[in-house]
Amino acid sequence: MSDIFPYPRPGSNPIATHDTAPVAAPVAEVTLAFAPPGEALGTDKEVRLDLSGVERYRDTLFLGSDETSGIEVLRRGSQNWGEHVHIPLHDFFDLPGGPEGEMDIEGVAVHQNWLWLTGSHALKRGNARGIADPTAAMKKLGRLRFDINRQFVGRLPICDTPDGPRPVLRDGDRRAGHLKFTKSGKLRKWLSCDPLLGPFVDLPSKDNGLDIEGLAVLGNRLWLGLRGPVLRGYASIVELELKADKKGRLKAKRIDGRRRYRLHLLPTAGAGVRDLVRDGDDLLALLGPAMAGDGATSVLRWRDGVHRRTSGVWNGPEVETALELPYRDLKDNPEGLTRWDADHCLIIHDSPAAHRLSATAHEIRGDLWRLPRRDASPLPDQPQTEGSQAQDDPVRQV
Repeated sequence: MSDIFPYPRPGSNPIATHDTAPVAAPVAEVTLAFAPPGEALGTDKEVRLDLSGVERYRDTLFLGSDETSGIEVLRRGSQNWGEHVHIPLHDFFDLPGGPEGEMDIEGVAVHQNWLWLTGSHALKRGNARGIADPTAAMKKLGRLRFDINRQFVGRLPICDTPDGPRPVLRDGDRRAGHLKFTKSGKLRKWLSCDPLLGPFVDLPSKDNGLDIEGLAVLGNRLWLGLRGPVLRGYASIVELELKADKKGRLKAKRIDGRRRYRLHLLPTAGAGVRDLVRDGDDLLALLGPAMAGDGATSVLRWRDGVHRRTSGVWNGPEVETALELPYRDLKDNPEGLTRWDADHCLIIHDSPAAHRLSATAHEIRGDLWRLPRRDASPLPDQPQTEGSQAQDDPVRQV
């Protein structure tokens, strides 16, 4: 049986291993100012309404969006974070789905002056919402689509420019690179053979199918946080260790027997990972509903997660709730998480509530939260938290 099912089996109580933190309130709001929709952004939709991943790197924010095949860059100003620049990823990579193909960039991370990105790798089901005819609605709901650009996992060197830090194709010996594109995706192929995740690889996102939404990085080690599948109350984190050839192309090492990944399962009471960030030796997971619908949201701390080099179910005290976030119904879904400074984290939202949006500008407000630290937890060495928060960071007290 161990050859067929190589992971420790889940316990009977998925929430017994971590404490419940009190529901807190944000200490301030951060205003993000975007350019209006148009050709320069590659979309006629408002980027601020479909934000996914976020990462702070010094005085720059890198953000992913569901609606573009690129990344969004904001710089710190006196009143907000703005000077929005859209950087198309087809300027750096030959995307098999073309420049118009949706990448669904969900994970954004920076480490050692590298910008790392991941697509969701998810299948997409048609949306029947608003279709009055029952037959037409069922037909639309039955449509499944896989955008080949969504299988992206890669990195770009970051260089300082007069306009601030920017990703580049090459910086000396450092070259942009990614996992090789294939028809169905290399990572999807590996996971399709997994005894736990395999049955869910060809299910759509929001149907508890494979859906990557978080990314944390340490050197060439990557942790991919999965919104789905959730397995009997446990969320999944897939760990990779990559190597680069002389041309910068990335390949995954075999790190768990013959497998090119490790699988970590954390008790989350049925929630999926909506974003992932490294905090020193710990991993912080932003949690939310795995499927379409509402539910509780929180931030989970996995103590010493970067030192866990064995696949398995982590049922011990190393998993704890850092923040319980307010319940907000179907709107205002926490979607992106980044360390802001040594004591705070920023959370941005998808399907934002009206109070977050400016009526006269293309702005949105994210929440700044005070993050409880565990005893003797080392300060992170990630680039976005180098030094403490500047006193003149543009924030709005709440």
